[in-house]
Amino acid sequence: MREGVGQMTVGIVGLGLIGGSLAKCFAQHGHRVLACDRDAETMAAALRDGAAQGELTPARFGGCELILVCLWPQKTVDYIEENRAAFPKGGLVVDCCGVKGEICRRVWPIAREEGFTFVGGHPMAGRELSGYRASQADLFHRASMILTPGPGCDGAVIEGLRALFLSLHFRQVVLSTPEEHDRIIALTSQLCHIVSNCFVKSPTAGDFGGFSAGSFKDLTRVAKLNEAMWTDLFSQNRAALLAELDIFSDNLARYRAALAQGDDSALEGLLREGREIKEGLTLGNHTSQNRESL
Repeated sequence: MREGVGQMTVGIVGLGLIGGSLAKCFAQHGHRVLACDRDAETMAAALRDGAAQGELTPARFGGCELILVCLWPQKTVDYIEENRAAFPKGGLVVDCCGVKGEICRRVWPIAREEGFTFVGGHPMAGRELSGYRASQADLFHRASMILTPGPGCDGAVIEGLRALFLSLHFRQVVLSTPEEHDRIIALTSQLCHIVSNCFVKSPTAGDFGGFSAGSFKDLTRVAKLNEAMWTDLFSQNRAALLAELDIFSDNLARYRAALAQGDDSALEGLLREGREIKEGLTLGNHTSQNRESL
C-alpha cells in the first residue's frame, strides 16, 4: 500500500453488511473498488450502485493495494487458504472478522510462506440487520478500527492503514493482540448478543405493547441476529465467552438472592455498585496500557 491516502484500488471479498458498507465507503471517498460475492444478485447490485467498479478475481489481486476479506471466520480462513498463491508478494490483506485469535493463528503462517502481509482487523460497527441491502456508506463514521498486526509487521504498514481508516472517518485505530481482542470482545459484543437473545424468550415479551420505553428497545435490539454467523463467532471464541458468561451468571445470582431473601439493603448496594462502575466506564479513560490508540 502506497504511503499517504491517495486514490487506491481496493479489493473486497464478501459484500454483506460489513463488506458492502466498506465498499460503499471506499467508493464514496474516491477509491476504486473491485469486489466479489458468491451471490450474483448482490454483485450486480454493488456494480449498479457504484459501490464496486469491477469484479474481483484472484487473477486481479495484483492490481489491488489492499484486499479486505469480509467473510465469516471459517470462510475467511478457507478463502485465504484456497487462494494463497494468488496474493501478490508484498501485498497487504486485512480481514474484518469479529474474532481474531483463530484467524491470525491460521493465516499468519500462510502469509509468511506466500510473502504477503496479513493484519487482523475488526471494524467496530454493525446493525441488527444483515446482508448487502442493509449496508451503509456511513456505517463506520466515528467507529473504532481494531488492528492486530503480526510479529515483526512493518510499522509503515500500520501507519498507512491508520491514515487510510482515519481518512474514511473512523474515529480511531486501536492496536491490540488477537488474545486481548477476543477477551474484550467476548464482553463488549458477544455477551451482549447472548443476553439480548435470551431476554426476549420471556413469555412477557410477547405482550409488551404500550409498556415499553427506551430500555426495552435498547436491550432487545441485537436479539435479531444471524444465528449461523454468530454461532461461528461464538464457537471461535468459546473460552473467553464462557468466562464472561460465568461472571454474568454469578452477578445475576447475587441480584436474585437479594430479591428472594427480601434483603433490600443488599439489593440497593448491588445497584449502587453497578451505577458507580457505569459512571467510571463513561468518564474514565479505557485505553489499556498494553494497547495503543493511534
